[in-house]
Amino acid sequence: MLKNLNGSMEIAEQGIFMAGGRMIQKNDKFDHDCIATSGQTIRGDHAYVFYQIPVKHKKYPLIFLHGHNQSGMSTWGMTPDRRDGFQNIFLKQDFSVYLLDQPRRGEAGRSTESYSIIPEPDEQRMFNTYRLGVWPDYYENAQYDRREEILDQFFRRNTPNTAAFDLEIVSAGVAAAINKVGSSVLITHSQGGGVGWSSVMKTDCVKGIISYEPGSNFVFPMGEAPNPITGYNGIDVLCPQEVPKEDFLKLTKMPVVIYYGDNIPKDPCADPGMDHWRMRVIMANHFAKAVNSYGGDAQVVCLPDKGIFGNGHFPFQEKNNIEVANEMMQFLEEKNLAGEAILMRR
Repeated sequence: MLKNLNGSMEIAEQGIFMAGGRMIQKNDKFDHDCIATSGQTIRGDHAYVFYQIPVKHKKYPLIFLHGHNQSGMSTWGMTPDRRDGFQNIFLKQDFSVYLLDQPRRGEAGRSTESYSIIPEPDEQRMFNTYRLGVWPDYYENAQYDRREEILDQFFRRNTPNTAAFDLEIVSAGVAAAINKVGSSVLITHSQGGGVGWSSVMKTDCVKGIISYEPGSNFVFPMGEAPNPITGYNGIDVLCPQEVPKEDFLKLTKMPVVIYYGDNIPKDPCADPGMDHWRMRVIMANHFAKAVNSYGGDAQVVCLPDKGIFGNGHFPFQEKNNIEVANEMMQFLEEKNLAGEAILMRR
């Protein structure tokens, strides 16, 4: 269980690094007297990592990966209502913490490809899809701070892609970051769930996966994928992704838990924001069943089934995020991923 929630922490080391990516170079010779691009290089499509290592830290660091429209700090750092997010909560549990920005997002925004960022008003739709409520009303049991200034802070955390989302490029960058950290636990959110599965197939360093509300790119062995899931409106379709069996089997070598929050219908629902997540829970269960059929250890946990109610798409930021963190801590302890802390060698 969690400890030292109101206490302080001593950090032995913190810093940043980039991982993965590529470099493109013009073939011509660089001319110091010419400002043209000939002969010059550009580096991009790498991941960015900010890390903190406590003086006393546990064996396995935690690597946190954000989801769509987010960055590492905006997802896992201080909550919009200025409480500790999972970054500080788990630092206080003696875990080293690594916050990752995926390639082409946030602090890893330098891309090697051109792209147009077109502002699109979408906040009311996101309010519904993130299951805060049905705009402009919150769900009765919503665990979100309902002050207008907090919602303003929440929406201002959104950050765009700086180039088209490419699962191969993104997962390669994430895997490179994981390899640099070494043996660790990967925690993902939303779109980051699919990135996480693909990244794990590119590294041998992941010892456990914790995925909050994954929404896409659920993987299955070739020829063993379930049928696509069609939404209530007949338009929204969630398709499984097939991968080579030898890649899929990497996901059977570590414990995996998938968490979903509250207010997700069990039956088809006319509200597209809610039905969207009904479909994801079904596919997540197919995924866990496939992992377990090959001797893996995967489970899907709906927080209301654990007596944790009212959470939307960002349970680690909401008013009861300590309850949510306790549930995650219990998983880490049960799976032997949270051993005794050791003093850092200086």
